[in-house]
Amino acid sequence: MHRLHRNAPPAGLRRYRHDRHAWGGDPIVPSPGDRADIWTQLNAMQGARCAYCETPLSPDNRHIEHFRQRSRYPQGTFDWDNLFGSCNRSGTCGDHKDKYGNYPPANLLKPDVDEPDDYLVFVVDGTVQPKAGLSPEAHHRAAETIRILNLNAPALRQARGSMACGYQQTAEDFAEMATLFDESEWLPSLTQEVQATAHLPFATAIRHVLNPPKPAPMPRQPSV
Repeated sequence: MHRLHRNAPPAGLRRYRHDRHAWGGDPIVPSPGDRADIWTQLNAMQGARCAYCETPLSPDNRHIEHFRQRSRYPQGTFDWDNLFGSCNRSGTCGDHKDKYGNYPPANLLKPDVDEPDDYLVFVVDGTVQPKAGLSPEAHHRAAETIRILNLNAPALRQARGSMACGYQQTAEDFAEMATLFDESEWLPSLTQEVQATAHLPFATAIRHVLNPPKPAPMPRQPSV
């Protein structure tokens, strides 16, 4: 999961209202043309990767995801800010979230609002963990996001780890350079390497292996 920047809403969404139209149905709502426009905008925002796990999306492995479920938040059915593209991986991401049950929506990190790097750390074995040094509230949100989306499901962890471990040697090389040379001599190359992988599946896991995030700053203690 990484920070997303939401773009302009597809014009066709303005044709629908939750109190007049049901998502799906016959005829299909939104229409095939409007769905295609939604996917154009979602792919532009997400890079044709799942908003949650960053696995590649394809017509056979994707669905338009309602961040807040339609059953509990019907007014968000056609709200552009409530829509993401999710993979169809069984037991993770949108599939797991929608079967998870009731939970406070504020517990779940929203990648176009929250900065996931402030909460989550991806490690080389494919697991994702709450970032060290978080406040209790932030740690709870991180842990709930991992649990509600089941981001450590075995199949997902294996796929993510297989991608990330290919960059471990490169990360070790940069770590060694950092002990031997001034930052100005190796940091531009590291930055270029990170940028070159930004379009790949599981790019956040790769980035965290290449450039491990620093722990969250500890809260300041009140003065006595």
